[in-house]
Amino acid sequence: MDSKILSTLEYSKIIHQLIQHTATPMGLRMAEELAPSSALDDVVRSLQATVEAANAYRLKGNPPFRGVADIRAHLKRAAIGGTLSPGELLEVALTARGARRVRSHVLHLHDEQPMPLLAHLAEGMYPRRELEDDIFACIDESGEVLDGASVELGRIRRELRQGEGRVREKLEQMLRSSSVQKMLQDTLVTLRGDRYVIPVKQEYRSHFGGIVHDQSNSGATLFIEPEAVVALNNKLREVKAAEAREIERILQKLTALAAEAAEDLAINHDGLAQLDFAFAKAQLAHAMKAELPLMNDEGRIVLKRGFHPLLDRSKAVPLHLELGASHTGIIVTGPNTGGKTVALKTVGLLSLMAMSGLFVPADDGTELCVFDAIYADIGDEQSIEQSLSTFSSHMTNIIRILRDMTPSSLVLLDELGAGTDPAEGSALAIAILDHIHRMGCRLLATTHYSELKAYAYNRPGLINASMEFDVATLSPTYRLLVGVPGRSNAFAIAERLGLDKAIIQQARGEVSEEDLRVENMIESLERDRQSAEQERDSAERLRRELEDERSLYEEELRRFEEQRERLLAKAQEEARQAVQKARREADEIIQELRQLQREEGAAVKDHKLTEARKRLEKASPQLVQGRQGARPAAEREIEAGDEVKVHSLGQRGHVVERSGSEATVQLGILKMKVKLADLELLKPAPAPKAAPKAAPATLKRTRDDNVKMELDLRGSNLDESIIEVDRFLDESFLAGMGQVYIIHGKGTGVLRAGIQDFLRRHSHVKSYRLGNYGEGGAGVTVAELK
Repeated sequence: MDSKILSTLEYSKIIHQLIQHTATPMGLRMAEELAPSSALDDVVRSLQATVEAANAYRLKGNPPFRGVADIRAHLKRAAIGGTLSPGELLEVALTARGARRVRSHVLHLHDEQPMPLLAHLAEGMYPRRELEDDIFACIDESGEVLDGASVELGRIRRELRQGEGRVREKLEQMLRSSSVQKMLQDTLVTLRGDRYVIPVKQEYRSHFGGIVHDQSNSGATLFIEPEAVVALNNKLREVKAAEAREIERILQKLTALAAEAAEDLAINHDGLAQLDFAFAKAQLAHAMKAELPLMNDEGRIVLKRGFHPLLDRSKAVPLHLELGASHTGIIVTGPNTGGKTVALKTVGLLSLMAMSGLFVPADDGTELCVFDAIYADIGDEQSIEQSLSTFSSHMTNIIRILRDMTPSSLVLLDELGAGTDPAEGSALAIAILDHIHRMGCRLLATTHYSELKAYAYNRPGLINASMEFDVATLSPTYRLLVGVPGRSNAFAIAERLGLDKAIIQQARGEVSEEDLRVENMIESLERDRQSAEQERDSAERLRRELEDERSLYEEELRRFEEQRERLLAKAQEEARQAVQKARREADEIIQELRQLQREEGAAVKDHKLTEARKRLEKASPQLVQGRQGARPAAEREIEAGDEVKVHSLGQRGHVVERSGSEATVQLGILKMKVKLADLELLKPAPAPKAAPKAAPATLKRTRDDNVKMELDLRGSNLDESIIEVDRFLDESFLAGMGQVYIIHGKGTGVLRAGIQDFLRRHSHVKSYRLGNYGEGGAGVTVAELK
């Protein structure tokens, strides 16, 4: 791609933004060298890497690139026998560690969400943990060789510290001497080179022995090594030389290890560069709110809400454009400052970005083409040095474009034919457009010439377009209107600004009849377009409202269905539990009867027990899946006490009370509210029976088909007794009994008091009293039912 075209379309600014997101020197270099590709397979592969990196960045953020450096020069020097410095070895270790961590990060993500391209790069890297450990064992994070790098180095440094301590101690003794202090400029010990010295005043040089190593800028202070520490400093120097030799040996050893791993480290280096580059593209896409474009090599562009990436997206107007299907060229007309040039640059720059494997700031579904080249003549490139006028500059560029372009090129021409006589310029523009159109290039051109407004109507494959202008506000809207040529709006603007109407009328008379027809045609098209847009917006608004209402209805229906199924499942579960409890109680009753048979010799036959159990099992409700259709209500109104069938549950029960369109139905021990439409009358409530004569309170309550008049609660706690009393009262009320006997015994009186308190609040109980003589006395409560 021509560097001049890249500069014209401001491609370098996109590269600068991409560089800001790189984390390694290698990734930065790849970003700097990024260029558009004309090979569709390469572009698609590069975009796929960006897609995978974008998904990975969304899930886990950026990989751990911290500490990774460009170590290619280090590896080359190690390979030819050079010795790396502690800092260079540290960079090698940090890069090896970074490669290992990045590899693990990417492969872990690949297990969660497949990303084959990035995983392939990561799998090709070689962890060298042993090299990391060896280097970090000898060199710390600041690049200093550790005492523990070798036993010998540790011993040497201990000796060095001891020697330095002896020298400082000797010098500090001298500083504390009053005879020495008067000769010193400052009472401190300092270093000159690697020798410990003290600052002595110039005038005392002859009175102070030792070796002068330095003097101050003014010459008033001499830095002297006293004779008393010369030998000690010499010893220190020998120890430091031994330290340097040992450090050199350690560095040579570590460099040799790095040289052995140089090939693997070089592969890791390249893998890190490509991964960093991919994640930089992903972060740029995130920052730009860009999307993956579909790519083709058929010259087709479908731009949906495209934005120029260098403009503020919150203020920019999106660009909608299609090119390459029904038409291969667009001629944009209209006044200046309308946004024509920005539209050209947007199409060109987004195409360059996509061809470079970058996402573009446009809506999902945008389609761009891989061109063999993009040519642009945009802006006034007048050159004083080369004595080129505006027209000459444009023509120089256009001549080069016409010479180099191919049918697979995209040509962007701004202000075609400008800078010369309008008649000649428009004729030349038409000839140039015809030539490009015959070549088959994809073309986007802007012009001021009114002659070109009708040009596209006579050329199949070309279409007019214009930038919308709001005459009411005298300002452009920056919307591209494809299919409508631009109006000059000069008369409308002049009239709005207050120019005398007579002048405007005279000006209109100077315009040729043909031009007026064109303007009137454009004005008519503009009115039709605005009307169509209003109708479309209204239809779109209605469609959205209907969709919202439909979504709301569907959501309400879904919630209703879920609630219905949930309630039905709950009712079925409660019914199932009730049946299980009834079966358990039946088994217990049968067990008790058999026990009585064994103990009391009662004449109870086994076949009768089996028959009783079968009757209980037949009474088990048949659970249904889902709601059945509502059955019609019975001819007679359902009232309290009626025996009914609940169709949705397939169960029989008794109506406890009726309220409006619902009834409370007793299903065994379960009470539930049911719609009348879900009930079928089986048997009307029986007529009330006279109260039976009191019976002895020594009988036991048994579970059979007949409801007993007494309930024996002796031995039960209060909570269990309340549940039994409630069920007993319901059964007795449904059986039409006038009064019942509740046997609770005398005991402490707690059970009696609790039961009587419950009876006071029960809806079926009219009154209650303690039993009379012969009824059980204070051990029995007699309840009269309503």
